[in-house]
Amino acid sequence: MTTVIEPQSGVAFVLRARQTLTVIDPEGEQVADLIAFALADKAEVLSSGRTLDYASKIYLSTGDLLYSNRSSVMLEITEDDVGRHDFLLAPCSAEMFRKLYGHTEPHRGCFGNLRAALEPHGIVGDQIPTAFNVFMNVPVNGETGTLTVEPPLSKPGDTTRFKAHMDLIIGLTACSAGMSNNFRFKPIHYVIE
Repeated sequence: MTTVIEPQSGVAFVLRARQTLTVIDPEGEQVADLIAFALADKAEVLSSGRTLDYASKIYLSTGDLLYSNRSSVMLEITEDDVGRHDFLLAPCSAEMFRKLYGHTEPHRGCFGNLRAALEPHGIVGDQIPTAFNVFMNVPVNGETGTLTVEPPLSKPGDTTRFKAHMDLIIGLTACSAGMSNNFRFKPIHYVIE
């Protein structure tokens, strides 16, 4: 069964070991922030640093493993239509919108959406790590190291599938950052099998 995450919102759910999570971009050019916590111990969390260190690359795709802060495999990318995701940038937040764009109106972003969705699972904001930003396109200049946020390469219906290697609590959003989504907010779909 396909579940819809409405634009600029987020959800949290349990994903059991050996289950697969398919993240779907139904309309194209929409990012989904994904974070994971070990169900048995919420102090064990998805780690960008460990994952990128073990992969020896910043662009992860089919066959790559996503590790925890304790070097355990949490997720494996088993299928990927796009091949470009970001694991460098933190979930967008009200503070980010103020600091980078001068926004003064309230906007909780993916961080706030994840915090609200994970609260029933006993997870607080300070526990939220850098997200695996599914479909996010962040080229890195090889000489200067400068990051730029470009429109996602995902087309309508593109998917990325993850296999759980342990019981997890997953946080997942339909990203709220305009630049990340080519300035149009759209839903994200997902399927658990």
